[in-house]
Amino acid sequence: MGHTVSRSKGLPGDGSSEDEHSSSYRRRFIKLMRNHGGSDSVNDEDSKNKKFFTADQFSGIARIELIEAEMEYKDKWFACVSLGEQTCKTVTSDHTYKPVWKSEKKVALEANGPRIARISVFETNRLSKSNLVGYCEIDLTDIFDSDADHTRDTLKLFDPNTTAKSVGNIVVSYSAEDPVATKRSFARRLLAIMDYNEDGQLSLQEFCDLIKAFGNKVASHKLEELFQKADHDGNGVVSADELANLLVTYQGKEVLISKCPVCGEALSVSDSLNDMIHISLCFDEGTGNQIMTGGFLTEKQASYGWMFKLSEWAHVSTYDVGLKSGSNASHILVFDRRTKRIVEELIDRKIVLSLRAIYQSRLGLTLIDKGTRELLQRISNKEGEHMNATDSAKNIPNFIKFFEDRIIVDEFKYPVEHFKTFNEFFIRELQPGARPIAYEDNAYVAVCGADSRLMAFQSEDDSKRFWIKGRKFSVRGLLGDEAYSTGFGEGSLVIFRLAPQDYHRFHVPISGVVGKFIEIPGPLYTVNPIAVNSKYCNVFTENKRVVCIISSEEFGKMAFVAIGATMVGSITFTKNEGDFLKKGDEFGYFSFGGSTVVCVFEKDAIELDEDLLANSERALETLVSVGMTLGVSKHLAKEQATNTRRPNRQDSVIGLDNEISEKGARAIESANVIRGHIGVLDEEEEEGGHDIV
Repeated sequence: MGHTVSRSKGLPGDGSSEDEHSSSYRRRFIKLMRNHGGSDSVNDEDSKNKKFFTADQFSGIARIELIEAEMEYKDKWFACVSLGEQTCKTVTSDHTYKPVWKSEKKVALEANGPRIARISVFETNRLSKSNLVGYCEIDLTDIFDSDADHTRDTLKLFDPNTTAKSVGNIVVSYSAEDPVATKRSFARRLLAIMDYNEDGQLSLQEFCDLIKAFGNKVASHKLEELFQKADHDGNGVVSADELANLLVTYQGKEVLISKCPVCGEALSVSDSLNDMIHISLCFDEGTGNQIMTGGFLTEKQASYGWMFKLSEWAHVSTYDVGLKSGSNASHILVFDRRTKRIVEELIDRKIVLSLRAIYQSRLGLTLIDKGTRELLQRISNKEGEHMNATDSAKNIPNFIKFFEDRIIVDEFKYPVEHFKTFNEFFIRELQPGARPIAYEDNAYVAVCGADSRLMAFQSEDDSKRFWIKGRKFSVRGLLGDEAYSTGFGEGSLVIFRLAPQDYHRFHVPISGVVGKFIEIPGPLYTVNPIAVNSKYCNVFTENKRVVCIISSEEFGKMAFVAIGATMVGSITFTKNEGDFLKKGDEFGYFSFGGSTVVCVFEKDAIELDEDLLANSERALETLVSVGMTLGVSKHLAKEQATNTRRPNRQDSVIGLDNEISEKGARAIESANVIRGHIGVLDEEEEEGGHDIV
């Protein structure tokens, strides 16, 4: 479902006959249908990745219109709307500080699906990536409860780094139809497509044209019989109600609609609900507004200029979600758990290319073996010294600007001016209450231990099938012989990957007593997915790390592993052996760089949240914050578990895209998925002789 077409208006009175009018309209309509959607690959993506609903999943259709904005300075502006994995953009305005777009988009809403729509305004850079200037969010949760059918609001656009600063205003309009209203409007929309004289009724000729537009090759005499059946009151025309009755009674006996009369796409002969949704989304309500361009996964993808589009055309840059995308896609995508939308991780392209050269090739592996380890250690030590120097503080503003929509200065415990070095800023504390702890007084509910991109697995085998490609990874290798026990080897594990822009203090997921700290020396490879997904190195079992066992009444023993990474030579714990910690309490911090925490639970100790498992099965990280639910103890009483609200599989990426859901299902069931690679395992591969294809 891409661009929709506006219904043709009546021609000026020129003395032509009604037949000539009808013929002219039909020719124009056919021309529009032939030209529709075929030239815009982005909108082809809209159709290809559409969501299919069951009756209990479909909660209605929302229409969002971006009307105009008022900015602080003149530029050429465009705006994006993101909801779940759907992102669309307006046209670019003229050079002005008051852009006018009058652009709209309709989206189908799923029960328990995404409800937070993010609106972002960009200043244009046609060559490369445009700059994000301001954003706001609309919560569509109560959109069906509103007494008004049409809501128009003027919203503040916030600076990407702080909600304390407004950078302008945007005027938006949004409305919604619940399933009943959508069904009621369906016949009216169909009728309007061929209602040439706009009298709200279909003549015989208009009715015949509509049936033909459905892709139904019915003989002329059959069309007249069908018209007579539809014309229940015998007045020679078919009303919207009569058309609706015909669709209900006739569609069950014989296929009446085989293709969309707006875009021409073939429809399912046995899925009337999704056919109705498809046509309703395609239909232009006659507002005269521009239709936003859809098919983007993220707002950052929508913001790229023609150079990126050229590289995408040449297959240099790709966007993908699902199996193997962490190592192969040129853009790292993650699932935002709060907003239920796909977001892009911001990382310098030169760094991506360097990481691939080192970690995704045999040559890179050779370099690692022949001295890269020592080089990374020297880089980390030197960078650590620089970040502790007072002149490093000058880098803080640019760092915040680069990660503009990921670092929220309002959350800082101290103002930016308080930090005398970059490392002081990097290990910053947050204001009390900035990270609320889910079910704070219920120790049987585990929580996320870091602001991070999370992967969760029921077993070591699952982690190697879907994510960790290092040939020698094992829980025993991760923990070391001193901390390892059989229970851990058969248990669940959770990986919290912190990126440079994240809050870098880590917290305990469960309540318990702190055990001995075991330091394991090692190199400092990056923990970026490009390295984790590499067959040629073993990041988690080789990097420098500290292992600590936390003993809990509710979860038994849990191994907490803090892993250093490139430019993170320092892992600092703020608690001591023997201390009792309540879940959500701070446990320590990483100094400058990316870093990772891995938590390993004993067998049958925890029931991990379903959405985290579902995303991980699809090799998709989940963006989480400290304090969000992680899982519950399997010792939790059933009645308590029932009263604990936790995300389910529909709260994962499954709720966004059927194709990605199928990828995960195939991966789980396939005997040919070996350590996250789809293919057939050679006998020689078992002996390390060949790569998996």
